[in-house]
Amino acid sequence: MGVDEMKTEEFVGIDVSKGRLDICLHTSGELLSVPNDVDGIEELVRKLNSIAPSLVALEATGGYETVFATTAYAAGLPVAVINPRQVRDFAKATGMLAKTDALDAKVIARFAAMVKPDVRARRDEETDALAGMVARRRQLVSMRVQEKNRLAGANPRQKADIKEHVSWLDERIRLLEIDLTAALRESNAWRVQEDLLKTAPGIGSITSATLLALLPELGHLNRSEIAALAGVAPFNRDSGQYRGKRMIWGGRAEVRSVLYMATLSAIRFNEPIKALHARLIARGKAPKVAIVACMRKLLTILNAMLKSNTPWNPQLAT
Repeated sequence: MGVDEMKTEEFVGIDVSKGRLDICLHTSGELLSVPNDVDGIEELVRKLNSIAPSLVALEATGGYETVFATTAYAAGLPVAVINPRQVRDFAKATGMLAKTDALDAKVIARFAAMVKPDVRARRDEETDALAGMVARRRQLVSMRVQEKNRLAGANPRQKADIKEHVSWLDERIRLLEIDLTAALRESNAWRVQEDLLKTAPGIGSITSATLLALLPELGHLNRSEIAALAGVAPFNRDSGQYRGKRMIWGGRAEVRSVLYMATLSAIRFNEPIKALHARLIARGKAPKVAIVACMRKLLTILNAMLKSNTPWNPQLAT
């Protein structure tokens, strides 16, 4: 047996916080900590490159992981950004209930070694920029909803201030949507994909931009995989004689949110989706169950459109 064949695989777990990265090397048990800044990240990437790990796993933490993940991707490291809920469930299942940053890194490293989550393909700078604009639009829309909700209980002076802020948010959202459209138009690949997606009744500019930015796997996976990734695939809840309700969970919440709104429009204007919804309701399905089924169907059709480079065709629904 050669030296390379005898080499032990190394799995790295990283607990991410705003100011620090805590690292655990699963095989050796070594614990490290570096600042979550440019110098700390560069130091960590150099060390990991010297180790050549099989997998580097870290949780999605609201954006604090982005700089490291991007830098590590660019350096050729196999990085998996994982759902925190999966790690919490894994920790409970394995009895690792204590919680510190170092212990969290240890749990993530053990999760990486045992579960071996998929390494996602690296997104390019254009896709990251588009994702940033989509996220910022979502934040502004959320602010606008909150401000409008405050109007009912506000006094006259506060109402004037809130209305002024809502007007400002309206303008910022409008300008950001122009930037989103421009970003899609400037990229040949995105322009072709956006044009294909928008041929489907119910799919508009925001939905297509969100799908391209936050679900780049669209058109590259099969129907089951893309549904699970978006969080619209039903999972069994059976045990022995018990047969529970099938439920959706996990996936990418932002994608699911825009897909939900697009499906509401498709139920009105997209004939195959409209017919599917009517059949499900006639069979006694709960309204939410019918909508989720339509979301899954619409996503499956969009996936097939990009995979085959084919514009909307009602025959795709069959």
